[in-house]
This record gives sequence, structure tokens and C-alpha cells, in this order.
Amino acid sequence: MLVVDLSRYLPGPFASRELLRLGARVVRIEPPEGDPMRTTAPAWDAAINAGKESVRLDLKADPEAGRELCSSADVVIESFRPGVAARLGVGPDDLTERLVYCSITGFGLGGRHEQRAGHDLNYLGWAGVLDDTAPALPPVQIADLAAGALGAVAEILAALLERERTGRGQHVVVSMTHGSHRLAAHRLGGEPVPQMLTGGAACYRIYRAADGRWLTVAALEPKFWLRLVELVGLPHLGPRQWEPRLPELEARIRERPLAEWLELFDGEDVCAGPVATLEEAAAEFGG
Repeated sequence: MLVVDLSRYLPGPFASRELLRLGARVVRIEPPEGDPMRTTAPAWDAAINAGKESVRLDLKADPEAGRELCSSADVVIESFRPGVAARLGVGPDDLTERLVYCSITGFGLGGRHEQRAGHDLNYLGWAGVLDDTAPALPPVQIADLAAGALGAVAEILAALLERERTGRGQHVVVSMTHGSHRLAAHRLGGEPVPQMLTGGAACYRIYRAADGRWLTVAALEPKFWLRLVELVGLPHLGPRQWEPRLPELEARIRERPLAEWLELFDGEDVCAGPVATLEEAAAEFGG
């Protein structure tokens, strides 16, 4: 299948990269000066656009060429502000009805924020995702990559399946803010342990080891927690897994370097692991 990607920066190109990985042919339509990611984040650009074809095209000057290329596609992805693609002559109403047309937006269509400018951090803030952790910043673009890009991939695949059944495409609209809110909205129903995911429980925390490295502990089930505190020599902490902090456990983890704890826990059901560097993670899980 042919995917034509009109988008810029991260969410759309990441989505089309995933479709490329799943077997699609992807053609990027870039402005004459190229996607801004080429200069602002060249490593990112290379990572998410490798294997794609690229066409430099001024859609304002030559909208017919853009329509012709888009009309030959199975999927078109765009991430302009609502209304811009239509003004450029490559909106969903300008193209064939068999096309699956995906608009990745900040706030969706029709609401009071429709034309609001933003980036990942803004969307996460509006969505309530940062409420527990502000002013700390997330280390990856959750709105861009999860709610936006991967959300778009899921919607596109569902629309392609529907097209196989009906012969008709559709216009899929993805809101990065709405999608981000859905990732956290279940918490509105109440939480048995307040802020459990952000340090509210001793059994779900990151602990500092003797060498300054960090150990992740996610021993939510009692059997994992009981085995962990037994292995570290503190079995009397077994009933206290839901307390916010256990200074005795923190002190114990600081007594040995990370590698020794990983060796001790290897093969045990304890739900513990390292905070790996990117290089370490790439060596084991990359590719």
C-alpha cells in the first residue's frame, strides 16, 4: 500500500515510519526547504524517515501535483492545523473517496481549542497527564508518539480494514490532547493508592544503588514483593508494600551496586530491573 505523508516534525512521520515497518511504501511530500526536522533534529529525522521516498513540492504553487500524488495513495497523513490542508488543495474533500485520510491534530475538530498552537508538552498539560509530576518534564513525547502517532496507526489500520469490507475510505481525525487524556482518565474513578505511579508506593519506586545507578522495583503483586524483601534481607517489610516510603529499604539498596542487585534478582520473581542507559538498552533490545 502507498502512504503519502504530508506531515512535519514528529507525530506524522513516526506514524508513517510504523506503517513502513509494517510493509507500506511511504512517500514524503516536503516543502522546498525540506522538513524542519532535517535541521532542528537531524538524528531524529534520519531515524524516523529512513527507507521513505521524498518529494520536494510547493503545494501553494502547485496544488494539482499534490492532489495527483495523494489521489494515487491508499493513505494520506497530514498534521497541519485544521483547514490548512484544504486551503492547499489536498484536504479530504479534494481526493478520492477510497482514500483513508488521517489528520493528526492537537485538539481535534470543532472545539474551542481547534486552532490553538501547541507541542507535546502543551497537549500533556491540557490533558491532565502532568498533574502528578509538574514541573518535571517527561523524557519522551507521550502525546506525539503514543496518543498521536500510534493512535493514528491504529485508526488507519481499522479504516483500511473497513475499506476492504465496504470499498469506502474515510477521514480519520486524531487529537493528541484527547488521546493523552484517555491514557490517564481512568484515574478519575479514584485510586486505592494515591500517586501510585509517581512514587506513592514503596513497591513501585526507583531506588538508588551504591554506585549511583538506579534500580526499578514494580513488585505490585504480594508474591513478588514478599520475595524481593526476603532476598534483600528485610522480610519484616512484607506487610508494608503500599506505604509511600520505606527508608530501611532505601538504605539497604544503597549498600550494594546495581550489578550486584541484578545478579541477586536474576531468575527470581521479583519485578526488579535496571534504569539502563540508552546505549545499554540498544545493545540488548535495539533493532
